[in-house]
Amino acid sequence: MNGEGVCALVGVVGGAGTTRLTLEYGATLARDGRSVAVVDTAYATQGLSTAVSGPIGTDVTAAVTEQRPLADAAVDLDLDVPGRVVVAPARAPFERFSRAMTSACARRLAEGLATAAREYDHVLVDVAPVATNPTVAAVTAADRVVAVVPDSQRGADALVRTRDRLADIDAAVDAVVATEAEDKPLVEAADATVPTSETTSLPDAPVAVEPSEFATAVGAAVTATLDVDLDLETASSSLLDYF
Repeated sequence: MNGEGVCALVGVVGGAGTTRLTLEYGATLARDGRSVAVVDTAYATQGLSTAVSGPIGTDVTAAVTEQRPLADAAVDLDLDVPGRVVVAPARAPFERFSRAMTSACARRLAEGLATAAREYDHVLVDVAPVATNPTVAAVTAADRVVAVVPDSQRGADALVRTRDRLADIDAAVDAVVATEAEDKPLVEAADATVPTSETTSLPDAPVAVEPSEFATAVGAAVTATLDVDLDLETASSSLLDYF
């Protein structure tokens, strides 16, 4: 599959930076001219909605509860990149996102992801720690599961629990990316690492739309964890071009 299809980015704990990383992955793939859909399954926190400027009409919870296509919830981020990124965020009152947690809605979510995979080069799913019907649907429908792990002992311990939980539902972790990583990452199982960005506000993301050290690290993580080949300008190559 060469990394294409549905990829679930799963936070092993809350606060792992999964939503932010999913957005940065999307921007990085779009810099390479690809079309990307980012779908929210973190219905409780609804962090992906902060990436959308202006009001949100149909959100992903409305799509699954009202039996509408996920395309109805898609909002174009209009990034200055060769490709395209759309997001389907969750922005719902408690009553609706509670109904969206049912097994029937989870099945509709999985069907929607499969449809999106036929329409976009990549579908990235922002997945909270696996404990609900939507998160189970996301990881079991995915062609690839990437565990997002904070670079700490807490993250390493949670990765072990996540692997066990996924095994219980006949799923598995295909790759691991450590966030907020230092030069020598603590999570030895990490296939890639991403440092802390100077831009920490989620509404200001994604920032990997132009060359920088952070964007270069995200690009390396995308290549390593999604098994894709990217042709991207890096911060170092941009500096050489300047001189």
